[in-house]
Amino acid sequence: MESVMDLQSITNVEILGRLALSALISGIIGFEREKNHRSAGLRTNMLVAIGSCLIMLLSIKMHEMYGADPARIAAQVVSGIGFLGAGTIITRTGGNGVQGLTTAATLWVNSGIGLAIGSGLYFVGIVTGIIVLIVLAILAKIPVEK
Repeated sequence: MESVMDLQSITNVEILGRLALSALISGIIGFEREKNHRSAGLRTNMLVAIGSCLIMLLSIKMHEMYGADPARIAAQVVSGIGFLGAGTIITRTGGNGVQGLTTAATLWVNSGIGLAIGSGLYFVGIVTGIIVLIVLAILAKIPVEK
């Protein structure tokens, strides 16, 4: 099996496909968030995944052109998204806990989806998107005592 980094060159059509697939999967997830009136909705989730896909594609191209370690640039997405996610988390006063953790986690996992698809791991990105939708849509309906 060919490694992701053994690719000689990614065509423009494949680049377009990877960016579009990232947008599609994260758009579906973002639509679910938007529909439920969450702070990070359709556009935010799409931009996170598209940006992550772009950075992975750039990392692969930098490796092809200069022999640079492709993981170095892409690895910064994981920590960078943490700052974006932190902005969605709000601590409520009065001891009612924290709000926005699921939104932050959704942004983080969408960045992972973008990185996976950007690196050519389509199956991983698609399956992860499906699992995320199950977690957000189905598990949210299970009553939990607080």
